[in-house]
Amino acid sequence: MENERAQRYRTRMQRKKEIIDAAIDRADRTQGLLLIHTGNGKGKSSAAFGMIARALGHGLRVGVAQFIKGRSDTGEEAFFRNQPQVTWHVLGEGYTWDTQNLERDIATAQRGWNIAQAMLRDPTMELIVLDELTYPLKFGWLDLPMILEDLKNRPVMQHVIITGRGAPGQLCELADTVTDMTDIKHAFRSGIQAQKGIDL
Repeated sequence: MENERAQRYRTRMQRKKEIIDAAIDRADRTQGLLLIHTGNGKGKSSAAFGMIARALGHGLRVGVAQFIKGRSDTGEEAFFRNQPQVTWHVLGEGYTWDTQNLERDIATAQRGWNIAQAMLRDPTMELIVLDELTYPLKFGWLDLPMILEDLKNRPVMQHVIITGRGAPGQLCELADTVTDMTDIKHAFRSGIQAQKGIDL
């Protein structure tokens, strides 16, 4: 009985390996990827920052532009800003309910895009994280067609990760990989404050 089970398992894994090997053989191109981390669940930015660690492990040069967050005391910034291969920009002034000033929020977003645009034109930047870019797009503070053009015209091998809820459909269509993170349960709704090392 045990031998039969082991044999069935081996046969299944052999078939699986053949399918995976064939898929790997079909993937015959290299290019810079556009990835979107969206959805209402926690972890969109955290996943992007994890990919920064992976990129640094391969010696890539990384740029980060944070569009909404205005604070500069987060754990990820404290760590990555000390890495010589990372350029980090905090471009926001906090959430919209903090500023409560539409003109100022629009101007801040547009200044931020000028900085992001310069990174997207720099072929030495191999990975760029545009953190929370979806919000200024959703609010209409930035011109989506212009941003799509800038993303299309970036250097061929430059990877870009965009995070934030409600990623526009056109942005998702342009992307190579889109991940929608689902919110099932969140500690904050139970009255638990944001925790260092987990949320900050």
